[in-house]
Amino acid sequence: MRVLAALSGGVDSAVAAARAVDAGHEVVGVHMALSRDRGPGREGGRGCCTIEDASDARRSADLLGIPYYVWDLSERFEQTVVADFLSEYAAGRTPNPCVRCNEHIKFATLLDKALALGFDAVATGHYARATTGADGTPALLRARDAAKDQSYVLAVMGPDRLARALFPLGETDSKEEVRAEAARRGLPVSTKPDSVDLCFVADGDTQGFLRTHLGSEPGDVVDADGAVVGRHDGAWAYTVGQRRGLRLGTPSPDGRPRYVLDVQPVTNTVVVGPAELLGVEGLAGSDPVWFEEPAADWRSCSAQLRAHGTPVAARVRATADGIDVAFDAPVRGLAPGQSAVLYDGDRVIAQATVDRTLRVAA
Repeated sequence: MRVLAALSGGVDSAVAAARAVDAGHEVVGVHMALSRDRGPGREGGRGCCTIEDASDARRSADLLGIPYYVWDLSERFEQTVVADFLSEYAAGRTPNPCVRCNEHIKFATLLDKALALGFDAVATGHYARATTGADGTPALLRARDAAKDQSYVLAVMGPDRLARALFPLGETDSKEEVRAEAARRGLPVSTKPDSVDLCFVADGDTQGFLRTHLGSEPGDVVDADGAVVGRHDGAWAYTVGQRRGLRLGTPSPDGRPRYVLDVQPVTNTVVVGPAELLGVEGLAGSDPVWFEEPAADWRSCSAQLRAHGTPVAARVRATADGIDVAFDAPVRGLAPGQSAVLYDGDRVIAQATVDRTLRVAA
């Protein structure tokens, strides 16, 4: 096959490209330039998309003996991933930009360009497994290394795009194995630190980034009864389940800590209360992506609600405009805007964006 290998400049994508070459594919490397502010480097490997990252990707491609290109996708990234991130926070929701990047950039823009140029598939350094189900449809499974599994952020791609994706690291036992292989191959990125935080927030100050783009808009912090207990500079700075940084001027009557229960952008109000009011027993999800035939009947599954969250027992069913999920036991800290991914064992069943949550009756 003709394979386009996405090279971020890190060790995972470099080893993934090397394995694609070993498998006998005709491989071409491409680095996606996603940031409009491409500084020379970021201390400690923070983020990605720097000039240093592009240079590391080129060196890896040269060592592997494959052609290498840089594609400027920064405008598309800004219009989709960054714009969605800001609009979701402004609407009082909690987005996951990595999910949106996989949806709009890596397995939409990148894959579409690759197919238009005659490539058969795109290979990335994600930790997940792509296989074929018993009925012949593409199936997405968790990586063998559960600690590195990225099926949660990949589920949004759906079965059609999954059929054109290769994840050479999916069967790897650990990240240490990947680094050791990179060192054996002489790849210059074998000891390079992993990227952290949001790739488009270079200094890691997400609150500062939001403040710069959304501005200051002071408002009230109220308790569950509507009494004002504090002030905030912008409701966008708060997420459901948050405990720290609330700046409450009035302590709770019982002295117990309070958490963010709701963010109401229309009234610019943040609602706080005790932990027991955070319990959620179900959710309604929108824009579902199914990896099997949707069914209106409830079926058992496990639900993962954060990129590195612990799956919880649940049931799921298809609805006319999305999905319903019911949890076997209440969960806390779930907010609209998050991604919910449903599994049958290691296999992804479906993915959806949390539209609203069903709170446990107080």
